[in-house]
Amino acid sequence: MLSNAAKSIGQRSLLGKLKTLASQPQNGYASEATFETRAFKLHNLEEGPSTNVTLTKEDALKYYGQMYMIRRMETAAGNLYKEKVIRGFCHLYSGQEACAVGMRAAMRPEDSCITAYRCHGWTYLMGVAPQAVLSELTGRSSGCARGKGGSMHMYGRNFYGGNGIVGAQVPLGVGIGFAAKYNGTQGACIALYGDGAANQGQLFEVYNMAKLWNTPCIFVCENNGYGMGTSVERASANTNYYTRGDFVPGIWVDGMDVLAVREATRFALEHTSSGKGPILMETATYRYSGHSMSDPGTSYRSRDEIAEVRQTRDPITSLREKILTTELATVEELKEIEGKIRAEVDTATKLAKADKEISVDELTTDIYSNPQNLNTVRNTLPLAELAHKRLGKAVNM
Repeated sequence: MLSNAAKSIGQRSLLGKLKTLASQPQNGYASEATFETRAFKLHNLEEGPSTNVTLTKEDALKYYGQMYMIRRMETAAGNLYKEKVIRGFCHLYSGQEACAVGMRAAMRPEDSCITAYRCHGWTYLMGVAPQAVLSELTGRSSGCARGKGGSMHMYGRNFYGGNGIVGAQVPLGVGIGFAAKYNGTQGACIALYGDGAANQGQLFEVYNMAKLWNTPCIFVCENNGYGMGTSVERASANTNYYTRGDFVPGIWVDGMDVLAVREATRFALEHTSSGKGPILMETATYRYSGHSMSDPGTSYRSRDEIAEVRQTRDPITSLREKILTTELATVEELKEIEGKIRAEVDTATKLAKADKEISVDELTTDIYSNPQNLNTVRNTLPLAELAHKRLGKAVNM
């Protein structure tokens, strides 16, 4: 039996399938196409995003390539973990690609993002090369944090990382949004969390603070149906997460549709950047893997449930169908993109396995952004502090 979360994103024949409204032919192929998305559900809003969305050929190929890249990266990461090249924790994003790609498509240069530990795709979208992501996962020196951060700690410009403490990134996101308002950058912060973190008390505290101060922050609950191995129905009395901000307005969006996520994010950014304060967005999505690589993901849900979502609502396959049926691109063009990405990820994987680790002396570099008098780092033994060194440039300072 399908969970309610799977059902809500699985009704493709009734609501989920986008209908082509129009296309503009050019040299036998369309330069853009218009679609109708599933309806958005609203909380404390008189109007929401338009369900009539336009997609250009350039954007279509860009979104397709980004989602395909994330899927291939996560597949490579899963294989590296099984080979025991990646150690510790590893949380994959496969199935949820439309959420990150749709939000990134709407973000402006001044906007920021902070997320939880399912962060590899976001790291790539925020400007870190796939090889630097995979090398970070394997703990190698060419990783984006020199191999010292691993799966949960990756950073880039305006990207404040994946965070390992459940829900703890959300108050930080409000702080980032407050800093944007204080410094007058006109930017907003997207603070992401999962349905498993949605019952954390700290979230409700910062809903309140953000609304009191009209902080430019978008709270995004990526509802993939399960918090670790617990379904949303067993964990939350109110599973309409977009309504749980009380006075904070909310939007429910089909998180398996990159275009719907893009439009909802554009609306949310306009809302919060116009001085109206925070807004909450729930993206109904699904993860194909377990909570982490140590979780097979089939003890609390059936293989049939996973297969049905893959077959009917996969975000990459759905976009591919839209591109081909509206003649925005040919099969050959898509295959060329796929081939280039496969080759790039294969090369990145080889480098991530072959690269060296950093030396022991480098373990205590770049811990403090502004060391001042903190020139030593606590060691495992008392009175045996280690020297702090500056090697790289601080990010987002």
